[in-house]
Amino acid sequence: MRQLLNFFLKFRTSILFLILFNISLALTVNVHDYHKSKLLNLTSAVTGSIHEFFSDISNYFNLKNENRVLLLENNRLKELEFNIKKTEYKLSKGNEKYKLTTATLIKNSYSLTKNYLIINKGSDNLINEDLGVITSNGIVGVIDKVSNKYSRIISVLNTMSKINAKLKKSNHFGTLEWNGNNSNIVQLHDIQALVELTIGDTIVTSGYSSIFPKNIPIGSIKSFKLNDTKDLFVIDIKLFNDMTNLEHVHIIENINIKEIENLNNE
Repeated sequence: MRQLLNFFLKFRTSILFLILFNISLALTVNVHDYHKSKLLNLTSAVTGSIHEFFSDISNYFNLKNENRVLLLENNRLKELEFNIKKTEYKLSKGNEKYKLTTATLIKNSYSLTKNYLIINKGSDNLINEDLGVITSNGIVGVIDKVSNKYSRIISVLNTMSKINAKLKKSNHFGTLEWNGNNSNIVQLHDIQALVELTIGDTIVTSGYSSIFPKNIPIGSIKSFKLNDTKDLFVIDIKLFNDMTNLEHVHIIENINIKEIENLNNE
């Protein structure tokens, strides 16, 4: 208290001047409309400039963040394009090639045990059943029904889904399924117990079906355990795709699929 009193006594002249100045300014503004208008205009201009300044800063960082996201997406697409071209090169001896068609999701589903997605491409766009669907991050599912303008996808988050998948580092392959519990986690079955596994290992498509090319990303190993008979692993895979936040997808078509199916049916 004494320090506060000493402060007022020390600066009493300056404090008194500020009080009288503010009183006189207030009286001048209230009495004279011209001065009042000028002060309000000045205040508005200063306030507007401040808001504009901070808005520009906010827009700058938002734009910078959007550009960063677009750059990452572009890099993923380039990497995906490279992987598919590399796959085509490796499979060229078997005369297998793939074509990509871009589509947009108009319906997503991830909270059921049997989830289906709808996209805005159908038979009018030469889309057929049994075509794989991916994003720049990894697989989404397989088309099972087609109308003129739309197609339905069996999501990887569907307990009926079965996709050939493998360990990227060793080529040991199994069946990718979903137990219906977690929308971020799927399961890889049929991997022998003698296989060396590590948390974080990458899982990709095997290329042993005519639907997906080899090495399309799926996810990484989150955990694993032996089954009841202790001869096979049950592996939890954390998906690279956020299945709750999908918009643009790519449909993969193996242009030689009919020839392959004819061989399988002989």
